Amino acid sequence: MTATGRCLCGAVRFEATDVDTHVHGCHCSMCRTWSGGPMLAASVGGVRFEGGEHIRRYDSSEWAERGFCEVCGSNLFYRLKESDRCIFCMGAFDDPAVFELVGEIYVDEKPPGYAFAGEHPRQTGEEFLASLQQC
Repeated sequence: MTATGRCLCGAVRFEATDVDTHVHGCHCSMCRTWSGGPMLAASVGGVRFEGGEHIRRYDSSEWAERGFCEVCGSNLFYRLKESDRCIFCMGAFDDPAVFELVGEIYVDEKPPGYAFAGEHPRQTGEEFLASLQQC
């Protein structure tokens, strides 16, 4: 699937290919600090930017960087450095209705003030990291 999106001010626009419509919610403290709440994100196979000169990147860890618009500050994506895989914020897509929440990670770091409804896998940080080792 191909999908389009943009930052809040429109300075950065993108077209993503091979978009996975299965969204995961991350409750880790880093994602919550960066996004202001749980991070809902979808993996994409490729992306083409317009206004890419307005993207700033922040090395948030040894294994990932986060991209945002320098004009309005909208969070756009995080990129796994080793695999060059990009995971885009669901809210940056023009049509978020196509996405479905299929899992949550770092549930052991989730604050008690909210909960996502539905039956789907919920992994602690340790379980999630262990699942990456199996790939």
